[in-house]
Amino acid sequence: MNNETKKRLVDALEACRAIQQFTTGSNFAAYAADSMRRAAVERKFEILGEALNRAEESAPELAERLPEIRRIIGMRNRIIHGYDAVDDELVWDTVQRKIPPLLEQLTKVLADEDKNS
Repeated sequence: MNNETKKRLVDALEACRAIQQFTTGSNFAAYAADSMRRAAVERKFEILGEALNRAEESAPELAERLPEIRRIIGMRNRIIHGYDAVDDELVWDTVQRKIPPLLEQLTKVLADEDKNS
């Protein structure tokens, strides 16, 4: 893995951590009612999706280690291009069910890379 790909994965990891930080201790009703929190989470999803898209372009084998990579990239595209119709329930569900395992996977990929460097 080249340094640029690794940087993209670190960016993705940081975006995942921020999403968790912004939503910890919250529930869907509080999330849906807080436009600043929603904007912050959506922005981090944009960064996460773009970072993963660029990482996958340079290292297509990442799809094997990050099974949700295409869905996260797709979510980024829906948020960016459908900014006026973001489904808050879908975003919240993704935060709750997809971000924790993705965070673990990214941590493992980066740790494995550090061992092999």
